[in-house]
Amino acid sequence: MNKSITGRHFELTEAIKSYTDTATESMAKYHLDIISVSTVISANEKHGRKGFVVEFIINLKDKNTIVITQVDKDVYAAIDIAIDRVNKSLRRHADKIKGHRIMSFKDMDAGADAVTEFDIEDAEIVPMDLELHKPLDFDEAIHALREEKKRQFIVFNDNEGLMRVMYKRADGKFGLY
Repeated sequence: MNKSITGRHFELTEAIKSYTDTATESMAKYHLDIISVSTVISANEKHGRKGFVVEFIINLKDKNTIVITQVDKDVYAAIDIAIDRVNKSLRRHADKIKGHRIMSFKDMDAGADAVTEFDIEDAEIVPMDLELHKPLDFDEAIHALREEKKRQFIVFNDNEGLMRVMYKRADGKFGLY
């Protein structure tokens, strides 16, 4: 994780840098792939009142960015409140990722059924609701997968009219969802 602390219109002391650095270390407990954390602390004076603006910019894996901005009279209070808000956002993001885990075709283990020679009469097809693309029938789907080099999966209708997915496995065989 890359970390940077910047002060605008404000001179950062070693105490503030170390306080911010230890606060950003607490972000690792969510086990997210955090690429970088940028902290910008700036002095702000509006309408004769002095204050501080603390901004955390957190770049996560998969192009996700979290930006938290906090304004307060005290720089330490602003950092504390901003860190609480960052932790809340990271916790929500981590829960969302864990709750909506998507399994790709690459994640399937070797025990997944492969289709080498497929006979329609002997096939046992397990229904599954999928609403992806314009469906084909089985013969068109297997013909299209054999002919095309770029396409890795195809959607088709089975004998009962339900949508199915056929995909190419790494070993050259075909899998069926």
